[in-house]
Amino acid sequence: MIRSMTGFARCEHKGPWGNLVCEVRTVNHRYLEVSLRLPDELRSIESELRQLIANVLRRGKADAAFYLKSDSAPTASLELNDSLLSQLLRKVAEVQQHVPGTAPINALDLLRWPGIVREGERDTGPLLQVAQQLMQEALTDLNGMRAREGGRIRDLLAQRCSSLQIQVAAVKARLPEISTRMRARITERLNSISTTLPNERLEQELVLYAHKMDVDEELDRLTGHITEIATIIDANEPAGRRLDFLMQELNREANTLSSKSQDLETTRAAVELKVIIEQMREQVQNVE
Repeated sequence: MIRSMTGFARCEHKGPWGNLVCEVRTVNHRYLEVSLRLPDELRSIESELRQLIANVLRRGKADAAFYLKSDSAPTASLELNDSLLSQLLRKVAEVQQHVPGTAPINALDLLRWPGIVREGERDTGPLLQVAQQLMQEALTDLNGMRAREGGRIRDLLAQRCSSLQIQVAAVKARLPEISTRMRARITERLNSISTTLPNERLEQELVLYAHKMDVDEELDRLTGHITEIATIIDANEPAGRRLDFLMQELNREANTLSSKSQDLETTRAAVELKVIIEQMREQVQNVE
């Protein structure tokens, strides 16, 4: 079943580090283009998250974002850099020896020294694991929405394929009458001029003219393309690019049919074909 390229999904998880939210939205695009926004805590798994998206989506512009909201102030511990502090105290002592009478050093001044106090490392493993799980859940929900929208597009394309078949059948049904009228018209025109052509030459001219105006090949191609579309929209694989190509081919055959038309009803049918094909093309633009 075909899928739409438009969708949205949102998942969240609450843990000891706060509330983590994952949002993914997609719109139609010729190729797969991924935009990913992450908090600093998740930067280390950016490539893994991108790979998860690429494993699921084939086409479309995907905007994915994570939001981490902490419920309380950070609880990370503070660590003292004992080695640096010892070095700093030794240097202070040396200065005091060279400059007697200096004021005693203030402990707060020592703590303000760059690198003396550092934030203890936090275990981000559980957070990273949850982030990947959330991304997978969001992509699953997203594909569900895209599949449902794709089902609606599939039904619209199937209806329009039926409309195309009706127009093609109508033109085919008129071909014998058109051929008879065309032969009578040519004969009448030849008889209106003061020239007598041998029957053999007349038949040759009729055959050549009929060949130029023959639309059987165009109608057969239209029927073949319609059948192919019906097969594609029920297949379980990305079909957008193939459908794009078939829309171009359908339009080409409809234009040729219109240019060859020698009958008002056939011309009307060709115009109707082009209208339906354009409606289908607009729908196909959103198919993955």
